[in-house]
Amino acid sequence: MHADPSRRATPATSVPTATRWIRRPQPRPAARLRLFCLPHAGGTPALFKHWPPLLPEWIEPLMVCLPGRENRFDEPLPEDIPALVAQLAGAVRPWLDRPWALFGHSMGATLAYELTQTLVAQGGPMPEHLVVSARIPPQRHRGGDLHRRDDDALCARLIALGGTPPELLSRPEFRAVVLPAIREDYRLIETYRPDLERAPLPCPLTVFRGRDDADLDAEAAGAWSCCTSADFRIESFPGGHFYLSDKPGVVVARLGALLAS
Repeated sequence: MHADPSRRATPATSVPTATRWIRRPQPRPAARLRLFCLPHAGGTPALFKHWPPLLPEWIEPLMVCLPGRENRFDEPLPEDIPALVAQLAGAVRPWLDRPWALFGHSMGATLAYELTQTLVAQGGPMPEHLVVSARIPPQRHRGGDLHRRDDDALCARLIALGGTPPELLSRPEFRAVVLPAIREDYRLIETYRPDLERAPLPCPLTVFRGRDDADLDAEAAGAWSCCTSADFRIESFPGGHFYLSDKPGVVVARLGALLAS
């Protein structure tokens, strides 16, 4: 185990400013570690809105905001995930002046994995930990055509997953605002073609999952083990695909303990 992380010296380097890609809801310039949080398809940094006050002071949360949402509403998503990750890598790189880790939920887990692979391949500093949540590993990836189907089919999928109140999805004005970004995200993830020839990541990898999540059972979660040559574990929580929204305090406490070790 490491010594108390809050007692570690922090680098005396200049701190980047928040950008359209990176939201910094609670600046902690003396934090020892930066934690990048990547949301699900159609998701925004609001998925993690309860996290900053729950995280220990030695962790600075940085929320990733993709094109097509919030104040990036008019920005189109790139053609595919490699193009998106290339842009995201450029946005993240200035923040890697101290230890860092990633937490990605659902589609965000795929992006976090691909981002880690890209940054490591570019010779960047190794993350202390990669935490993937509610997502099958690359070698289990399945394509799909939901992004080509009508709004009712897309809404039915969102309702099945949870996380979006059905009463909101019944409102035409709400659909008009949120469905375009969700559809584009599904296009990205459904047309994703992982490179299965890459070497396992040399950093610890942990899977977070809801015990009732039909999209990621325990066996599929275990298949992530081949994506790392370092420590691997699975952490399970009560709930379904959006287990992390049910009891964020429990999830964040487990995450903090994991990053401390």
